[in-house]
Amino acid sequence: MKRIIISMMALLCVVAVSAQGQKSRKSSRKQNIYSFTVKDDVGSDVSLRDYRGKVLLIVNTATRCGFTPQYTELEALYQKYSQHGFEILDFPCNQFGQQAPGTIEEIHEFCMANFDIHFPQFDKIDVNGENEHPLYTYLKAQQGFGGFDQNDKRGKMLDDMFRKRNPDYDKNADIKWNFTKFLVTRKGKVVKRFEPSDDMNAVEAAISEELAK
Repeated sequence: MKRIIISMMALLCVVAVSAQGQKSRKSSRKQNIYSFTVKDDVGSDVSLRDYRGKVLLIVNTATRCGFTPQYTELEALYQKYSQHGFEILDFPCNQFGQQAPGTIEEIHEFCMANFDIHFPQFDKIDVNGENEHPLYTYLKAQQGFGGFDQNDKRGKMLDDMFRKRNPDYDKNADIKWNFTKFLVTRKGKVVKRFEPSDDMNAVEAAISEELAK
């Protein structure tokens, strides 16, 4: 009798684990870029479903970084392609050298005064660590770290800095620095990741290619 009970319990465990695994796989399949909700610069919820059908460039930014002038290039891209179904989603982040200090209101005022940006700017978030936004957990799972451009002096500097701290720093998908960019297709697929040292001409070429599809 004991053997029968144990066998039945074992069978129930297998069934439960199998069901849980199927549920997990189904949940994973259901998750996509449009599953996420973010806060805008005034604290209102925004569903990324609102951007369905558009090519997206999702960027973590900072106002006191050596790459901050990329705001000029990002705004130029926005002006050039926004009428063709392109959108930039800007997420300020203070995790890298504390180079995005202040409130989101102060950050937005700075960006308007210095770069006259017109693309959407969202609330400050974490992109790494235990408090990272689920959107960035998803983005990093789709496109891992591809390395800094060694032909760019800033890319070489960042690589040297991280390599001294951890020789295997490039083995994980964490966001490494400000102005990392993810390119998302009209169908919501995360197809490319650009590090801050990557040539902005390459970023534009990839955007143009996606818009033409």
